[in-house]
Amino acid sequence: MKKFAIVLCLALIAFAPAAADTLELVTLQYPPYEFEENGEVKGVAIDIINEVFSKMKQPISIKVLPWARAIGMIKSGNADAIFTAYKTAERETFADYSKEVLMPQTISLFVLKESNVAFDGDLSKLGSNSFGVVRKVSYGKSFDGAVKAGTISKVDESKTGVANMEKLLKGRFDILISNKYGAVQIMNDLGKADMIKELAPEVQSVPSYIAFSKKRNRAGIRDKFDVILADMKKTGAFDKIIDSYFKK
Repeated sequence: MKKFAIVLCLALIAFAPAAADTLELVTLQYPPYEFEENGEVKGVAIDIINEVFSKMKQPISIKVLPWARAIGMIKSGNADAIFTAYKTAERETFADYSKEVLMPQTISLFVLKESNVAFDGDLSKLGSNSFGVVRKVSYGKSFDGAVKAGTISKVDESKTGVANMEKLLKGRFDILISNKYGAVQIMNDLGKADMIKELAPEVQSVPSYIAFSKKRNRAGIRDKFDVILADMKKTGAFDKIIDSYFKK
């Protein structure tokens, strides 16, 4: 009987389903959406990501990295997925994007309080000004197209949103382009909100997604992610997380 029990236990172990592999996710320091603070990764997009994968019973790890490096890891297959990523034709060659929007984001322009720069919605009228951007970050078709066409030619790159904001405060360029809430968060964290103003109207409202490395063959996980995220939107769980950060 003892031998039988041992054999049975070994058989159960051998045929038990293997635990799901931990997915390696990468993102950038981009408060309030995702950021690392005192060794903890947090933010509104982090809460949504954690909730979806928890419902999927899929273990994940999240690393906050410079954006260019994070994108490179998805392209090379050294990470499973990246968020919150704007969709571009070039990125779609190496990444499987979720069909569901992970986070809708508003792109705005910011200048120093004393600046005389005005914006009426036409980026071509700002062609003589210099812009601060985060390296390898897409700011939507309107701005990216203007840069590609040469309408906007004076571009100053930074590695992070914080470094970009600090350059604006030092007068290194005329206009900072950023996700609205991300810029507001950084201004508040730096204690410099009274020195900067947002120009109206917004440049564009841009959807952002989670995108899975094609080299890791995670399209099936992407599809499951879409189903859960869509359900969260229907039940109100998605809005509840968003409102906890942004609703006044």
